[in-house]
Amino acid sequence: MQALRGWTSRQALVAIVTGIAVALVIGFATVLIPNPVFGREIPPVWWNYPVWLVTSALSGMLVATYVRQGEDGAAGSGDAGDEGEARRSSRLGMAGGILAWFAVGCPVCNKLALLALGYSGAISWFAPVQPFLALGALILTGVALVWRLRGQVACPVRPTPVAAAG
Repeated sequence: MQALRGWTSRQALVAIVTGIAVALVIGFATVLIPNPVFGREIPPVWWNYPVWLVTSALSGMLVATYVRQGEDGAAGSGDAGDEGEARRSSRLGMAGGILAWFAVGCPVCNKLALLALGYSGAISWFAPVQPFLALGALILTGVALVWRLRGQVACPVRPTPVAAAG
């Protein structure tokens, strides 16, 4: 919470815009948002919607942690923590987004599941695993966000004053 209180308006805007963009991409492709481009053979279940929206919000917030907090408002790496931790958190966030995509999508519309398991396998094997994929997506994205926010509190980036030459 301390890191979120220190966010600039630019970071909040990036979080909102990115969260909406992730929600639109996942929502349209998985037909949680009805559209004429994609189809869905099996209707969504009740938990698809909260997983989709929470993952989108967490993803937006995660991306916003990469926006520099400096006074100049310049975009940058955000420098929350060391380079290895930044890489780990970005990988976890990406994995969370991909898992969310698979979790909320139609089990028989997923070409990978369909090719690997066939239609009946996708229904009998992949569909029951989707809630666990959803839980994994939420955990991975949440952990990545907490790591980034913890890094902003532990090692905040502040512009260094430039000493006047003379």
